[in-house]
Amino acid sequence: MSDTNNLKKELIYGLEDRPPLKETLFAALQHLLAIFVAIITPPLIIAGALNFDLETTSYLVSMSLLASGISTYIQCKRLGPIGCGLLCIQGTSFSFIAPIIAAGMTGGLSTIFGAVIAGSFVEMFVSRVLRYTRKIITPLVSGIVVTLIGLSLIKVGIIACGGGFAAKADGTFGSFDNLSISALVIISILFFNRLNNKYFRMSSIVLGLIIGYIVAYVFGKVDFSNVKDFGLFQIPIPFKYGIDFNISSIIALGIVYLITAIEAYGDVTANSLISGEDLNSEKFTKRAQGGILADGFNSMLAGFLNSFPNSIFAQNNGMIQLTGVASRYVGYFIALFLVILGLFPIVGVIFSVMPDPVLGGATLLMFGTVAAAGIRIIAAQQITRKSILVMALSFSFGLSVELVPEILNQFPDTIKSIFSSGITTGGLTAILANIFIRIKD
Repeated sequence: MSDTNNLKKELIYGLEDRPPLKETLFAALQHLLAIFVAIITPPLIIAGALNFDLETTSYLVSMSLLASGISTYIQCKRLGPIGCGLLCIQGTSFSFIAPIIAAGMTGGLSTIFGAVIAGSFVEMFVSRVLRYTRKIITPLVSGIVVTLIGLSLIKVGIIACGGGFAAKADGTFGSFDNLSISALVIISILFFNRLNNKYFRMSSIVLGLIIGYIVAYVFGKVDFSNVKDFGLFQIPIPFKYGIDFNISSIIALGIVYLITAIEAYGDVTANSLISGEDLNSEKFTKRAQGGILADGFNSMLAGFLNSFPNSIFAQNNGMIQLTGVASRYVGYFIALFLVILGLFPIVGVIFSVMPDPVLGGATLLMFGTVAAAGIRIIAAQQITRKSILVMALSFSFGLSVELVPEILNQFPDTIKSIFSSGITTGGLTAILANIFIRIKD
């Protein structure tokens, strides 16, 4: 209890405080800098992998911003049982990229959004039976899955660094120009991130992308020829691309939703602790359940709005510590900014014409960071003989289907679709191995 009181004393503005408008806007902008690139990156990667046109790509980017804004408001406000009532920011999740791409290759956007909506009920169900699922999805299992997410996505990042699928088609993949631009973005991000100035550190990815974008434009790598007049204001159209339910795609996303629920619990716990809330109270239990329920509900809502699953962003917990502002009212302004950005097509267009090497430089670093975060979770656990066996099986099976996808060629299409993702295969292996392997140390 004393630790909680000490954390509360360190805050400038507590959970229920209302900072002056000027300070509220300033805190909201800092959070926005920390999450903006992370929100728009998944739709850009998915659109690039599935070869969508500029109009579709920019619309997906805009809807991701809009969905994240609505989701953030629900989390911070807490509508009935939905939401945690903390300064919890939601954004498009990296965890679902690989299974979403696989679903898109199976049946296009309608299949993707069908799986996003149907799979979200897994997370909503977990929120109701949280105490039981925590015994199955242990920190070791979560760490393995998070590591696999990062390792699986590094392939996506390096393809973008080389110039993307378009460069593979025209023979310029891996050219000196493409790799130089990616390297410049990575070096720029590292440079700004290592500075002591907190504002440069917070905006290091944004600054790296801007520098890479400018250099790419100077060397003629930015193509505006396909940009049409998409209008000043964008009206969201629910189910614009239709909806279709594919069982293998739903299972693949459902497994990731299961893991995301446990991650959401960890994020709500960390946020509550930083905000000076008592973790041993019934109120905290309701916060955690409401946060996970909102995670699933908001992902379902994102599917309605032609966007991808949303999850709580852990990086904003660090921002609360940095600024000393834990007021959930700041979240309302963050949500407002995201909705406004999502309603103006120009934002989506600007990022949709970003050259692959520019995005690749940033995502390669970000995906490596995701893998490192998973390793940190694993390292925080006691590594027993059982743990080693669970990790060995999970990483072996998960990375096998990523590195040699042909291993599934003799299986039926449904099986191939479910297990083609290393995250799904490795995650299922981790869950089952953790349950059934019994060793007396």
